[in-house]
This record gives sequence, C-alpha cells and structure tokens, in this order.
Amino acid sequence: MKAVVFDQLGGPEVLQLGDAPDPEVRRGKVLIKNHAVGINFADTLFRQGQYAMQPKLPDIPGLEAAGVVEAVGDGVEGIKPGDRVTSIGMKTYAEYSLASAGQVMALPDSVSFEQGAAFPIQVLTAYHMLFTSHNLTADQSVIVHSAAGGVGLAAVQIAKAAGARVIGTVSTDEKATLAKEYGADEVINYATQDFAEETLKLTEGKGVDLILDAVGKPTLEKGLSCLAPFGHLILYGRSGGVPDPLNLFGLFQKSIKVSGFILYTVSAMPEVHHKGIRQSLQLMDEGKLKLLIGKSFPLAEAAEAHRHMESRQSVGKLVLIP
Repeated sequence: MKAVVFDQLGGPEVLQLGDAPDPEVRRGKVLIKNHAVGINFADTLFRQGQYAMQPKLPDIPGLEAAGVVEAVGDGVEGIKPGDRVTSIGMKTYAEYSLASAGQVMALPDSVSFEQGAAFPIQVLTAYHMLFTSHNLTADQSVIVHSAAGGVGLAAVQIAKAAGARVIGTVSTDEKATLAKEYGADEVINYATQDFAEETLKLTEGKGVDLILDAVGKPTLEKGLSCLAPFGHLILYGRSGGVPDPLNLFGLFQKSIKVSGFILYTVSAMPEVHHKGIRQSLQLMDEGKLKLLIGKSFPLAEAAEAHRHMESRQSVGKLVLIP
C-alpha cells in the first residue's frame, strides 16, 4: 500500500510518500480502507519525536481515519466488511489502517468521510474536556483558545449548545469572524489585545469558569489571572511551547485548578467514551455541531499539510485524501 513514511526525525520534509506492507488483521482489530485521514497537531510532534508516543523509525504518522471496513479480526462483534466507519488508531497516513474494535465508530450516511475524519479526535477532545474533565453548565463562561481551529470550533459549538457563554481567542481578524459565525459570544484577537485584560473587562472583573488551552507557554499564566474563583484551566496542547513550571501556591488565592487532558485516557473507559460519541453525533444530527474542513490535501502532500498546520494559518480541520 501507499503510505507516508519518515525514517528520521525532523521537519515536514522528512515525510515521504512510499510503499509499506499492508496491515495484517489480528484478533480484536479492524482493517479499514481509508477514504480520509485526519491531521492533528500531535502528528507534527510525533514527526519530531516530541509526542507522548515515540516513533519507531521508519514509521507512519496519523491517529484517525474514516473509510470502509475491509476485514475484521477474530472476536470483533457488531462491525462487518463494508461498514462506513471512523476510527482512532495509529499509522493512519496510508491507504489502509488498523484500529482496535473499541475505537471504531459507525459513520452515519449523512456524514461524509472527510467529516468523519474530523470527528474522532477534535470533537471528542472538546466534548470530554467540557463534560468529563469539567462539568460545564449553562450558567458558566468559558474561554476557548485557538477558537478557529479544529478542536476550538467544536468546543465553541458544544459549549454554546450547553448554554454557556463562550469567549474565543484567535490570531487574526479573519479567524475572529469565523469563530463568531460558529457561535462564540465574544472573540479576542490576542495578537492585538491582551486576552486576560479583555476577558476581565467582558466579565466585569469576575473572570471565566473554564479555559481550554492548547497553546501553552504564551497563554497559561495569563489564563490563570482571568479565572473566576474556583475556576478551571485545562491544558491539552503546547502549540506555543511548553509552559513554564507552575507555582502551585499561586492557585490558592482564588482556589483555582489546572488539569491536563489527552483523549487516550477516555478511550480506555468504554462507557464514558461511547457516551461522548452518542451525544456528539446527536448534536450533529440536530444541526448544533458542524465540522469545518479547512483544507484537503492528497496523501502525497502530507509534508505541505504539516507546513500549513505549523504556519498557524489553518482553520477548521485539515485532512489527507489517500
């Protein structure tokens, strides 16, 4: 099969389209013929050897894909060849990929393969930060950093569906317009404004109840300063760099808390995982959650896709088409 392979750590240029052995179906696994592959910031870290899971060179990046089931291994129930599915797996930048049966989700006919590839990680990350790591309610307010990105747009919509007040932060006026279109009540351009000061103005000095932060170093400390009493900051990425060490005693003044999030934790909790899938798909069916495909690239242009993501100019979800 054709796959995007890298045999050394480095920049986007290490990604090359090549040949790789077809995955072998094993017990409990599902073989998927990929029609669309999701691109995540984690893929860029994996390529550099900076992700939680280290590559075993030569390796294939990728954590999610949507397509049609080609074959199932022994012990797999409820999934059959020909089913339209989306999945969380490994080595998905390829024509075929394997996923554990528990990480394979049926794809409704109303959802395209590109939308399916945008669903597993970005939507479920947003959902579980709001309702599993936190317990968002209609009387709360939330800052969504990178509000025009894949997770950000999903989080804005899901939080609004719950009745919360949503403040998005973005880096350009164009992204601000997009975040507003997808439901943000207010949007702050952090390139031209101090988001912490603006947030305190918008909340009359109280601060917000929740902050979703995938940026890290430039935003974490400022975020803590604009949390409301008993507020919660969830760090789930580091696109702007690793944050400085946290002064725990600084949390005491307003009894605030900081937590980390990675979707893998929820994936190992079947009941919680599938509740998130059901409720997220219901929001899509009700028209309250729409997935924006910012740009699609052929599989052979994976390096260019990574450059586009790292340029911080992308919006919505980036996908590869095998």
